[in-house]
Amino acid sequence: MTVGVLVMAYGTASGPEDVERYYSDIRGGRAPSSEQVRELRDRYAAIGNVFPLLDTTRAQADGLVDRLNVGGGSFRAYLGMKHSSPFIADAVARMGGDGLERAIGIVMAPHWSGMSVESYVERVLTAVEALGGGPEFTFVRSFHDHPAFVRFLANRVREVIEEVGVERPAVVFSAHSLPVRAASDGSLRCLRCDCDASCRYRDGLQRTADLVAMELGLADHHIAWQSAGRTDDPWWGPSVDEVIERLAAEGREGVIVCSAGFVADHLETLYDLDVEARAAARAAGIAFARTRMPNADPVFLDVLSSVVRDHLAGVRR
Repeated sequence: MTVGVLVMAYGTASGPEDVERYYSDIRGGRAPSSEQVRELRDRYAAIGNVFPLLDTTRAQADGLVDRLNVGGGSFRAYLGMKHSSPFIADAVARMGGDGLERAIGIVMAPHWSGMSVESYVERVLTAVEALGGGPEFTFVRSFHDHPAFVRFLANRVREVIEEVGVERPAVVFSAHSLPVRAASDGSLRCLRCDCDASCRYRDGLQRTADLVAMELGLADHHIAWQSAGRTDDPWWGPSVDEVIERLAAEGREGVIVCSAGFVADHLETLYDLDVEARAAARAAGIAFARTRMPNADPVFLDVLSSVVRDHLAGVRR
């Protein structure tokens, strides 16, 4: 039996002319202001008007399935994006049209949250229901603490430690910030999380950071948040820029940012880190480097294959 593998990601504008459509889709169909569109176009222009996410995610999907098919497996890759074509619902429809009975969904985001990974799951299930049937899905909801992923990130950090050119650079692990609400006990929770004692998303990033730090034997490490949206709600903090400024004030001479919440280069790394965070470090007088993103690195594709195989083994037990 052929099993579909639906690889999902956030989506991207296809070029400068698609920025307004993309921005509107992110906003649930509400058109952004001309100022907001101009600002987003300026950010893309600052990174050379490159839009690599779609091609990268397609390469990740194909490379993952190639590995799953080694040794006689029967898997077929499908690509679904949240805010751009090919959309998740279209991918589910293609899977149904191909007659698939079983499928695995995996989001290219290592950490679970209700506002990120679970929203992809909801779109898949809604699409299946709208079709009146389709493949039976299981989902990889996180892989932030998978041993292969931890080793991969540790090697990424290790390779840039010398690049910073200072002794004992601080290492900061980051992920995309999310809007939060105040709970009755005064703690902050992501708006859609079903957390009780703590936020699974925040704790997941901390867990990744702790495991990678243990692998490397780091004396200290930090977590921070990046790419917060421009809304009336508060967002997870501190930001990467704020942590860089604090580390510089404490006398640290260099910082490495490992953007552990992303697995591909796009605006949130190419602009938010390479432009904004680097500028913040320069202004604070602290050396800056970031780890290379996984993209379609063969080693990372091996990681994804291990994640999916372990998921299947757990489902079958």
